[in-house]
Amino acid sequence: MNPKKRPSILAENIVTQSRIFTVQAQHLEFSNGVQVHYERLLGHQDGAVLIVPMLDDDTLLLIREYSAGVGRYELGFPKGKIDPGETWLEASTRECVEEIGFRPRQLDYLDQVTLAAGYMDHHTHLVLARGLVEDSAEGDEPEPLEVVSWPLDDWPKLLLDPDFSEGRAYAALFLMLQKLGRLT
Repeated sequence: MNPKKRPSILAENIVTQSRIFTVQAQHLEFSNGVQVHYERLLGHQDGAVLIVPMLDDDTLLLIREYSAGVGRYELGFPKGKIDPGETWLEASTRECVEEIGFRPRQLDYLDQVTLAAGYMDHHTHLVLARGLVEDSAEGDEPEPLEVVSWPLDDWPKLLLDPDFSEGRAYAALFLMLQKLGRLT
């Protein structure tokens, strides 16, 4: 299958910018001559990480934290942006130490995913963390995070939990299960 030719960018400008978000307007022309105006959210250039930490071969560690986007507490995996100059490995280690109080001895790259690719320029590196040893550092959360142990064999129940709803967490869970040969 031949990839289509990307549209020509006729104009781009920043519509608005806040502490977290940058909205960019684009004027594009497609190969058939049709011109369209789009708006998109520009993400952090280096992206983010989302880590699936395993306390042991049978136990996942999750966090419960307030998620302003949905206005409630969400059960999920440690995550955060990659700071300037950091690699995904360094960011994954830092986020584990800050959010769950463990330093991973082994990090396995699972994949990179996008969020709402139709209007958002953002990518997240999904990572499996194993060989956890206790270590902690202060993070940027406004309140202490609740760390939740979850039996790996009960992953289907996790999918039914209404507080576990983030698409990146679903993708990371399934990629981890696939990597470990736990999907049947």
